[in-house]
Amino acid sequence: MVMYNFSMKSAKRDLSELVRFDASYRADYRVIAGVDEAGRGPLAGPVVAAAVIVLNPVDGVYDSKALCRKTRELLFGQILENSIVGIGLSSPEEVDILNVFAATRLAMNRALRILSRKPDYIIVDGKSLKLDIKGECIVGGDRRSAAIASASIVAKVFRDRIMDSLDILYPEYGYRNHKGYCTDMHLRALRKHGPTTWHRLTFRPVRELITKERASRWSNESEVSQIRLFRAGLATMEADK
Repeated sequence: MVMYNFSMKSAKRDLSELVRFDASYRADYRVIAGVDEAGRGPLAGPVVAAAVIVLNPVDGVYDSKALCRKTRELLFGQILENSIVGIGLSSPEEVDILNVFAATRLAMNRALRILSRKPDYIIVDGKSLKLDIKGECIVGGDRRSAAIASASIVAKVFRDRIMDSLDILYPEYGYRNHKGYCTDMHLRALRKHGPTTWHRLTFRPVRELITKERASRWSNESEVSQIRLFRAGLATMEADK
């Protein structure tokens, strides 16, 4: 609880600093968008990216990881009301076929494409990721920029809601608790029930638990494409000939 209170005070105290950071880019570029993602590391579920053009800064925005879920949900609605927002996804299949780095870039470009206003420049949380619109990557950007912090909250909340929906379909995996990440709870469920098509088949903890019988059934019932199975080392491309 003490950590949570400290994080919230930091977020409110630093809002003006985050806004000033974005304003420094507007000296050269009229419209800027912050871009961030959620779900690059999990064993299951999509990668979700958000692009946000802030119209009116929302008090309390900060790195989504430093905020509790209740606060993120509250800020999510406020950000939608005070910003131009685009959300893009990459499916588990795209993660497997393209690799997670390329799938993240795809999700971010999708988020940018559906913005109702095209930004002149983008600032992206991370180290190196070239997107379709001119911009730059900023390490720790979700703690430095109001636009990126807003994008981190939107992406996180939207993805959490997807994983909560998956929890209804697959309650035995406990998605509501771990959101698809590699936790002990998730690994125990994987060992007991085996992977689903919502899992990332190329990720080692998942791939090692896929039986030949399961892969064959997925292929025969067209639940998983041959190229996806091939990327996971579960099939040869000879089947396409």
